[in-house]
Amino acid sequence: MASKVVSSITRIFSPRLTIRLSIFGTLVGGTVLLRDYFGGAVCKSENCIDGKTVIITGANSGIGKETAKDLARRGGHIILACRNEDKAEKAKKEIIEETGNKDVVVRKLDLASLQSIRQFAKQINKEEPHVDVLINNAGIMRCPFWKTEDGFEMQFGVNHLGHFYLTNLLLDKMRSSSPSRIITVASLAHTTGDMDFDNLNSESGYKTADAYSDSKLANVLFTHELSKRLKGTGVTANSLHPGVVKTQIGRHTGMHRSGFSSFILSPIFWMFVKTPKQGAQTNIYCAVASEVEGVTGKYFSDCAEVDCHARGRDDAVAERLWLESARLVGLDQDGVLQESQSPEATDQTRTEKSQQSQS
Repeated sequence: MASKVVSSITRIFSPRLTIRLSIFGTLVGGTVLLRDYFGGAVCKSENCIDGKTVIITGANSGIGKETAKDLARRGGHIILACRNEDKAEKAKKEIIEETGNKDVVVRKLDLASLQSIRQFAKQINKEEPHVDVLINNAGIMRCPFWKTEDGFEMQFGVNHLGHFYLTNLLLDKMRSSSPSRIITVASLAHTTGDMDFDNLNSESGYKTADAYSDSKLANVLFTHELSKRLKGTGVTANSLHPGVVKTQIGRHTGMHRSGFSSFILSPIFWMFVKTPKQGAQTNIYCAVASEVEGVTGKYFSDCAEVDCHARGRDDAVAERLWLESARLVGLDQDGVLQESQSPEATDQTRTEKSQQSQS
């Protein structure tokens, strides 16, 4: 009996099998280490934000939801600013269950509609005593040539103009709440962007990837100019690259639309692409880290300040983009809502158009 046991153990732990198991274990361990490495840095700040109000656009999924979870755990009053209220309510329930923080609310915000943005800002300015952190997180990537409700190319309209308009409408509240922080999620794609002021709306020769890169460059330039305009107010403005993250933002890309490509490339992407929780770390860092207090006009990646492309620091282009963006959304050059674009005037105009169409 004993000899049979010894024989079985010898077969199990034979040199050949042991070598194979060692190689397999090394490969598995190496893969895990590589995935952790490409997952990027983790926000190490333990700061709590009790009593602070945080607005996060696009917070019902992806890095927005993970950012909301983390900041809820830190005690913040979290406002999920989302287009799809049903999904946002589900995210709210999940966040409350996981964090125990019941101070999480949903507010309707469609960044493809200037009217929706005005209504959201009006509600926030009326209901919230202060806004301490605004995270411009929502976005759309490489969609077909769609237009927003107001006729802007969708990527430029949502990624840049929507957040530009929202931020300006909340600036008085954020100034009165200082020190406060404005964080805009850009992308490394800004390095290939270009501001063609004769074709901002991509009416001439639309390319999905180029339009996305242009909108992300606009995010960086907006932040650059905003930080200059807010100098001395106690409100800081920074942009960031979250990394390549596995979220629904890539649903319009070729890989997601092709089952074959997705099947072949998914294992590779699994190793090199961040999870939403990993992708949220720089958002969180810019929102809570003590070392970011007072830092403004900068660009971050992996929880550290890095240089953006020179295009993102061009003063003349940044100022011109600001003025053109303000004109497009109906603000004056100082970000003040023009009378013709006030909610009351706009609603009256919509009513008149509706009555004319019915007559």
